[in-house]
Amino acid sequence: MSTGPLPPSSDGRPRPLLRQGVPGEKKPLLEKILTYYDQLFQGDDPSVSRPQFWEEFFLLKVNVEYLSNRLDGLEAQQLLSLKKVLNQLFIQACRTLQADDNMIRNINALQTLCVLLNCVFRRRLSESSFDVIDIVIGFDSAETQMRNLVESLSKFLVEEYPGSLKNLSLRLLLIVVTATHNVSQNTLLEYLMMNSVFEAIMQVLSSPVWREAHGYDATVVLTLLVNYRKYEAANPYVIKLSVLDDEIALNGLGCVISTVLSEYNRQYVLSQDPEPVGIFGAITSYVSNMLVPSELPRQPLQISEGVLLSLYEAVHLNRNFITVLTHTRSGSQPTTPTLPAPAVHKSLQVPSSPGLEAYSNQPTNLLGTFLTFSSIVLQNTKDEVSVCHGRLCLVILTCIAEDQYANAFLHDPNMTFPVILHKASLLHRKVRRDKTVVSVPLACSLLDLVVEFVISHLSKNFKEDLYKRSLGLVHRVLCYQKRCKIRLAYNWKQLWRALVNILKFFVASEEVLLPRCDVFAVSDEVVRIFNLFITYGDTFLPNPTTYDELYYELIRVHKVFDDLHSIVLRHVTDGGAHMTSGLLESGNRLLGNLVNVRSIAAHFTPKIDAWSLSHDIGSISPDQVLEVVRANYDTLTLKLQDNLDYFDKYAEKARETSFFTQLVRSVVDDVRQSITVSSLQQTSLLNELALTS
Repeated sequence: MSTGPLPPSSDGRPRPLLRQGVPGEKKPLLEKILTYYDQLFQGDDPSVSRPQFWEEFFLLKVNVEYLSNRLDGLEAQQLLSLKKVLNQLFIQACRTLQADDNMIRNINALQTLCVLLNCVFRRRLSESSFDVIDIVIGFDSAETQMRNLVESLSKFLVEEYPGSLKNLSLRLLLIVVTATHNVSQNTLLEYLMMNSVFEAIMQVLSSPVWREAHGYDATVVLTLLVNYRKYEAANPYVIKLSVLDDEIALNGLGCVISTVLSEYNRQYVLSQDPEPVGIFGAITSYVSNMLVPSELPRQPLQISEGVLLSLYEAVHLNRNFITVLTHTRSGSQPTTPTLPAPAVHKSLQVPSSPGLEAYSNQPTNLLGTFLTFSSIVLQNTKDEVSVCHGRLCLVILTCIAEDQYANAFLHDPNMTFPVILHKASLLHRKVRRDKTVVSVPLACSLLDLVVEFVISHLSKNFKEDLYKRSLGLVHRVLCYQKRCKIRLAYNWKQLWRALVNILKFFVASEEVLLPRCDVFAVSDEVVRIFNLFITYGDTFLPNPTTYDELYYELIRVHKVFDDLHSIVLRHVTDGGAHMTSGLLESGNRLLGNLVNVRSIAAHFTPKIDAWSLSHDIGSISPDQVLEVVRANYDTLTLKLQDNLDYFDKYAEKARETSFFTQLVRSVVDDVRQSITVSSLQQTSLLNELALTS
């Protein structure tokens, strides 16, 4: 019995072929699309003898696994020999998307393009994408075909098309923007520079329904496009994002970022062991720990670098986004996505948990959510990846701290929020989760975040860069307070003591740290902050008593500053194997900045001792010390220091170029790992369900 097509089904789809077999044996079905794939990969062009071939081809369901295996099984030379066939396949798929309103054909054409490009791009024929363009599209027709493809994708994203088409359109864009490990070497993106999808992405982010289902992919696509050759040429996506003033679109972008960060924060809370309540709770916890196998490690939480990078780009490039950061919203959990769960990124799937009601229902904003997120990220600085995430968080906060409007919001006493800052358990401190969180201005939460980081990471594996950035945050906040005469109601003593702890650590670990990092530069940042308090504290500290307490603290720990001075003087004078020109410069600068701090102790200590002797008191109380301080301000002479309220404005180019280049490559790798044959098969299944529903 010969093999031939059966009459078409009622929905217009061709029926599968029957494979010829032994008489009387039940004949298994053979998908007709497989026969067509085989013909194409043999180098044949079936459309020569059958003009309707491509219309029928795109009516057939894509067999993702078979097509992927055939493409992956081709040697490089075979792939080159099939260039004309692959060009034809790409061109016909683009024509179908542009000219055909048949939903089945559009979905199958997009699915085919996803598999084709994904498989060919992963072959790594070269670091650039020139070879890929020629093999898949053909240089002669690339500009026209890519323009047509981008127009079709934009149409599907902007107009009222089913979620399946939007999902596939964004998936195809993700495959295109991650064609090469280095985004800036991806020549395909030149076509996306000439034919922008920026407006289409903004439309997705502006719609609550579309954003909920496709916001994550749209955000990552935008972020990667913004980073294409951003240091080499004018990138239209950078320009458009910089001047964007569409409040709805910006809020949509903020909602996607907030949802992902909030979900990470919730997952972190869920991952923590609950505190045992009373003796019975403690016994239960002990028994549970005995029964649970210790060899089962807790899976680390996954940070979405793409979304974190998108937050940075929005804050850094667009001043209007600051209003999104500070926009107050209710703390209710995001609604469940309307599309099937696998079609939504895992970061947007929010589990419900009765124990998190108090945590989730607090009124907050994106900035408060990000501070909570940062407190989790900054706990772990043990490996390069975690240090990278911590650095990015501090860079984002630095951009925020340099913005005038953001600072006004941070310090507004009428805008308070209950920000949860998570703390790591240390040898000398067991952390208990606070059941109630006090609402405070966000500037207080920012300072608390820095204080917690400073006191919890003083180790021999000292992270110089993170400490400099943290101290830079404090300096910028104080400069704003000094300039605007803002008297923030904050517990300044804990900040002063945290800063002194840094210097104590340096004095105790000098021999270990000095060969590896510039401790003099970090110490100079600390001393500079103290000088800012000394010189201008009366203009921004809450009251005169707080200013007096500053002097009390400096007098109380004066030995730390004296010891630091002795160490620096010894190294600067004698030199040594580790004294580079940079260390020598920062050491001399530190010696000059220590003058006022040491003068305070030298001035008040004799007077305190004399007062104690005259009153025949063995141990003088803090209040009595403060009394002596107040009585002897007039005779204190300090050196006038310039530029205490000056700091270098954050600049990405040159200084941060290498960091962000590596970060973008990491985002590309994450996207590539997420787009697998199985994920494309899952998408195909969801599309089929959507068509039949």
